[in-house]
Amino acid sequence: MSNDVLETTNGQPSPFFHTTSLTEADSLAILHLKRDSLLPLTLRTAADEGYAEGAVTNTRFGSFPHSTLIGIEWGSQVRASKVDTGSRGRKKKETKEQLGPEGGGGGVPVVAVDDPRTRKKRKSDDDLTASELPAKKLKQGASNGQPPVAARVAVEAGSGFIHVLPPTPETWTASLDHRTQVVYTPDYSYILQRLRVRPGSTIIEAGAGSGSFTHAAARAVFNGYSPSLTNKSKRHGKVYSYEYHEPRVATLCQELSSHGLSNIVHLTHRDVCSSGFALSPEHPPPQADAIFLDLPAPWLALKHLARFTADAPLNPHGPVHLCTFSPCIEQVMSTVSYLRRNAWTEISMCEVQNRRIDVRRERVGLKEEGLRGVNASAATVEEAIDRLREVECKLSDYHSNRAAVEVKGEQKKIQSKAERLEKIKLEAETRKLYMEGNLVQRSEPEVRTHTSYLVFATLPRAWGEEDERGAGEMWGVGEVMGGRDKVAVEGGKKG
Repeated sequence: MSNDVLETTNGQPSPFFHTTSLTEADSLAILHLKRDSLLPLTLRTAADEGYAEGAVTNTRFGSFPHSTLIGIEWGSQVRASKVDTGSRGRKKKETKEQLGPEGGGGGVPVVAVDDPRTRKKRKSDDDLTASELPAKKLKQGASNGQPPVAARVAVEAGSGFIHVLPPTPETWTASLDHRTQVVYTPDYSYILQRLRVRPGSTIIEAGAGSGSFTHAAARAVFNGYSPSLTNKSKRHGKVYSYEYHEPRVATLCQELSSHGLSNIVHLTHRDVCSSGFALSPEHPPPQADAIFLDLPAPWLALKHLARFTADAPLNPHGPVHLCTFSPCIEQVMSTVSYLRRNAWTEISMCEVQNRRIDVRRERVGLKEEGLRGVNASAATVEEAIDRLREVECKLSDYHSNRAAVEVKGEQKKIQSKAERLEKIKLEAETRKLYMEGNLVQRSEPEVRTHTSYLVFATLPRAWGEEDERGAGEMWGVGEVMGGRDKVAVEGGKKG
């Protein structure tokens, strides 16, 4: 793909469409803490948090300086680091000589002070090395015109780790702030497939909310960045998103700009139920191929989706596919009733119920005793009988050893449980554990929650008398049918 296609209006490609091989400063990254916990993060080389290591992100699994997250491959595991949390807000304690009544100078600060809590002398800032100097003092020195001192090198901690992932619509949905109810990955992947959205399509989204579906739709329609709206040589994919809540519009607009999606997503502050889908006078109508409505009353917005208006937002040269996202069945009934009365066809309703399936290898047997993530019970009846015989033999050996000790003073050594477990661990190091056991799958015991009902419909292409006449002239329907009738008659006479 050429550079003019990858570059946006600000000269930077979107991290959702173009991912570098290594993480970079001032770029968006997703920290994978555990399976259901992800954290979006902009990697910084410096921050005003007071850490000597620079910008630091604290999680339940430890502290991670951004210097350890920059310049590594995506998907890498990063260990937690020890950070100087005590330097945050630390102030140098010093005593001064008595000042004059006017508060004038002349006082000489005491370099070393006696701390009554520890009774130890503390060094002055002049005696501290660069690694010992608090980060707050480093920043103060830089603001005073002094050359800044390099951030302290992070030291790896004993435990805790995360994985650094590139941003995708899926990871963004799992990590974004829920300003409203969001459309999750199982729903929007099925919706985009049913709406037949592909690169170069134009889609309308009403009810942007937190921007989950917005990012997924932008990736689905992306086929390059349009240099200008007047360039008609190639139709570029576009998402026209509408949201009535002004604070959410401002937050989402800032996110889209920082993600490099401003040239793909056209965000508008508007209540489409009352004001429709019209854009500014200088902007042409969307001419959308697909429509997604995440609204409390989608049937109120459907009245503005007509072909025979001056500023019609629909594509006049093809069918338009529609999907509504409604939590309640009463909303579905009202929406379907309106669709049936207004020439929409192929109306259907479905519900996506996501159930997670856990697939793993299950190892069962007494040879797994002492290992983690296994079932250490007997796998077969024969194995259980062998263990019982072993226990009986040990018991008889124990009593015989006691008798031998009483008579001859000799004792036979019996293997203890700790020794047996240590032997099993040593043997496990040479075994191919990934090939052992049975491959089993377990699904969640119950569906978590109901998301919403999805209503799909299609508005066929407008067809008039001129279209009918043009089709007849192009394909000659009458001649073809007449020729078929003549052949049928001749065939009947021969029979």
